Amino acid sequence: MKTTKYVEDLRTKSLAELNDELTAAKKELFNLRFQNATNQLDNTSRIKEVRRNIARIQGIIAEKTA
Repeated sequence: MKTTKYVEDLRTKSLAELNDELTAAKKELFNLRFQNATNQLDNTSRIKEVRRNIARIQGIIAEKTA
């Protein structure tokens, strides 16, 4: 599966790399929402996918800090 490979890849990264990944995902989500508001976004399911990726990253950060 695609998501399990993504999570395994996230688990191998350090906290600094995860924070960078989180920042990039949040910027992408902002851009997607902006495109959606201006009716320029074709694939609206990408918003849901990015939101879930943000949650995955935050979960792994929580695991590593605990």
